[in-house]
Amino acid sequence: MEFSSGRVRLKTGDRPQLYPHSLQFYLEPPTENISLVEFESLAIDRLKLLKAVENLGVSYARSTETYQTKLEAELRKLKFPYRALAQDDYEARRKDHISHFILRLAYCQSEDLRRWFLQQEMDLLRYRFNQLTPGLMQKFLEYVNLSFEAVSEDLKNELAEELCASTPGFSMIKVKEQTFYKVGLADAVDLFRARRVFIKEGFAYVPLKDIDAIVLNSYRAKLSKALAVTARSLPAIQSDERLQPLLKHLSHAYVGPEYSVQKNTGKISLEDIDALAALAQPCTGESVLPPACVTHTAASSSSCAVLSGSVLGGFIVLLALQQLQGFVPLLVQFDKGYAYSIRHSYGREGRRTDYTPYSCMKIIISNPPSQGDYHGCPFRHCDAELLRQKLQAYKVPPAGITQILELVKGMHYQLACQKYFELTHEVDDVGFSLNHPNQYFTESQRLLSGAREGKKEPSNPGSSQQKAVSQESKNMSSAPTPSSTAAAAELEGLEAYFTED
Repeated sequence: MEFSSGRVRLKTGDRPQLYPHSLQFYLEPPTENISLVEFESLAIDRLKLLKAVENLGVSYARSTETYQTKLEAELRKLKFPYRALAQDDYEARRKDHISHFILRLAYCQSEDLRRWFLQQEMDLLRYRFNQLTPGLMQKFLEYVNLSFEAVSEDLKNELAEELCASTPGFSMIKVKEQTFYKVGLADAVDLFRARRVFIKEGFAYVPLKDIDAIVLNSYRAKLSKALAVTARSLPAIQSDERLQPLLKHLSHAYVGPEYSVQKNTGKISLEDIDALAALAQPCTGESVLPPACVTHTAASSSSCAVLSGSVLGGFIVLLALQQLQGFVPLLVQFDKGYAYSIRHSYGREGRRTDYTPYSCMKIIISNPPSQGDYHGCPFRHCDAELLRQKLQAYKVPPAGITQILELVKGMHYQLACQKYFELTHEVDDVGFSLNHPNQYFTESQRLLSGAREGKKEPSNPGSSQQKAVSQESKNMSSAPTPSSTAAAAELEGLEAYFTED
């Protein structure tokens, strides 16, 4: 693949020859010129698609209509091929082809990355293959050199009883309706091992509905080998100083909305913090604030986590300072140990840069908490029993705790946090993938303010308590109180002190 400021465009008549089918095994790398901007754009879109495939695969059974509907929506939104019958989707097929090879470069760097990439690509191919009509399935099998001999009607009638007995879930009527293929036993080992096919004279008689297992086995073998070959060639590619930073970033990239620029999500006063923290604060923040309140201290990494929570709430600098000042009894100690760092994080000191809050992925994979630290992701960094106790303290129902712990056991930490959000906010399906603590807070605020519709079933006692807390916070925000008036007066006095350079 070559990279330049321009791109070679094929003539319209040559396009169908380049991508004759909407599916492929990605055997031939792209050879056209693309810009670095397009290189990164295609890679990010592909990464968003694969992360959606992962989230949907954990949340829903792959055979359900909900899974298929949501995945098709993602394909439509990101403009990848989703309808095999479309003949004029050259741009979508081109995007599918090039973006796969870009992520292959980024995800061949370690065994864990290769395993993740392989699994998501297989799930994507499985979905797209099963959307094909029988005629297009046959064309695709021929396209990837997997053309198998279709069993004739006479032979199928002759073996009808054996086929019915050997194929789970088939009746005699279904045997006559279904197309069977005569496949070499070496290509149908998994089906043979699971006793799902009829074997005769070294051939497996595979129904059309199970042919996807053979296609996926072939694809897995080819892609696994290609990833290994790419990994061996990676040093030569990484010598290109234009590509090395991009490829390194892509393997752990955050693909959600940016939170480096503060956005107003409503007004919050100091009196509202405790009430909002009971529901709208992600568990990442809950791991930091209570211990800090008790010990009146916070390590550097923990301070970053608290600051992210402050930015996340849309606080002005003075409110953030007053919030944390209560954790340290001596004003002098607070000024020396914390005030400068807080002003620096908000762009009031040093280079005057407003730092980007950590995403979920960065919190999970970098700087794990050590003894005396309180930052980190509880789903990633907490022991299972301690996490269970925390969830019980947060009034999560027992069934929900079991679901969360199963997700944690499978190392789906962000999905576990998403399940926690659904349980504490009483929604069946949040309709988004949770990738950032700020996103957690924003979505919670939208839900609490009526932008999203929650469940309508009777709530449990813990949920009733949370709703009462939520209503109390709204009331405090809308009605002035003597304490809020006093806080405003204190802020006027603190402004000159904490903003002086």
